[in-house]
Amino acid sequence: MECCESRLLTSRRSLLLGGAAFAAWAYLPKFARAADGRDPRLIAVILRGALDGLATVAPVGDPDYAALHGAIALQTSGPRPAVMLDSFFALHPSMPEFARMYREKHGAVIHAVATPYRERSHFDGQDVLESGFPGPGRVQSGWLNRALQGLPRGERVTGALAVGPTTPLVLRGPAPTVGWEPVALPQAGDDTATRLLDLYRHRDPTLATALTQGLTLDKTAHGTDMKPKPGGGLPARMRNVARGAAKLMAADDGPRIAALAFDGWDTHANEGGPVGRLANLLSGLDGAFAEFESGLGASWRDTVVVVATEFGRTAHINGTEGTDHGTGTIALLAGGALKGGRVIADWPTLRAASLYQGRDLAPTTDLRAVIKGVLSDHLGIGERVLAQAVFPDSAMVKPMRGLIA
Repeated sequence: MECCESRLLTSRRSLLLGGAAFAAWAYLPKFARAADGRDPRLIAVILRGALDGLATVAPVGDPDYAALHGAIALQTSGPRPAVMLDSFFALHPSMPEFARMYREKHGAVIHAVATPYRERSHFDGQDVLESGFPGPGRVQSGWLNRALQGLPRGERVTGALAVGPTTPLVLRGPAPTVGWEPVALPQAGDDTATRLLDLYRHRDPTLATALTQGLTLDKTAHGTDMKPKPGGGLPARMRNVARGAAKLMAADDGPRIAALAFDGWDTHANEGGPVGRLANLLSGLDGAFAEFESGLGASWRDTVVVVATEFGRTAHINGTEGTDHGTGTIALLAGGALKGGRVIADWPTLRAASLYQGRDLAPTTDLRAVIKGVLSDHLGIGERVLAQAVFPDSAMVKPMRGLIA
């Protein structure tokens, strides 16, 4: 028993956090469903490291694309052809699930998009992306937390789920949130678990309560199909995290809004084209889309997933067949509530004279307009609240309409 107790203590913090989150959720403010019968859900996915939008959704119809992206440029023929989305843009072949969603009108791409940030610091770029402020340095709260505070009363849940070891900045702030992270608990039989619970009921009732609730939360989010598989790496982790989050959000009394972050998108060297490093990452993101759809079940029809990154990458590859920090990139949208099947772009072209600072895809769409459109039409947040509270000092940036079916 002493050995088992020691092993359990190593997970004490995780269990307390998981159990507290599970218990706290029952006390978060709840509201009735919207009058139209919708039960909307929103998932914000942050890709940290700067996604190469030109390599993910390639402008194969632009005559300057192939030369700029060189050896890693996507092709529309060959052993690993890109998937044509329309007559101009093609999707990376590592994303068949998103391609299917796009065909089903449940996926959309916003191209040549960027936050207001125009420098190339990951730290500052992520600050602007997640805080929602027009510049870096004010990190007390994130735009999604402030959106929770601006939700119409009497309609929806006002708390959110933060996925990961720490709450992403986008969800930090005064509005209530709960946290969950996949935790590898020690393998123990039911009898051992019962004896441990009995021990802690006498020695540490708080931990006993957290352990009971944490195990319940773990079963809800993980299930028997959530055990990590050897050799899966980051793509497998992306799927695992998305699967657990979707299960929690699918519950009738579960969270309706969530945020999570995937790291590793800084592809300075050996980025790869249809195969390679970026392809591996995109396969994990694609798998996460599939897990959200599968895990949410019938609730997928009322769901929107927003995927964003801090900035793009250079249009021209560097000497190590990678790309450096850039500006314009893409945002990806998915979900059954989406009016998809579209690449939305005011395309600036890749001519040398059109590149931002002579090196980057020039941004023509403000990412805040995209997110505002989703928050307004999907969650019912008013334009004034969006301009003043959710994205301060953004009155000139109007919500992009028509994204929600």
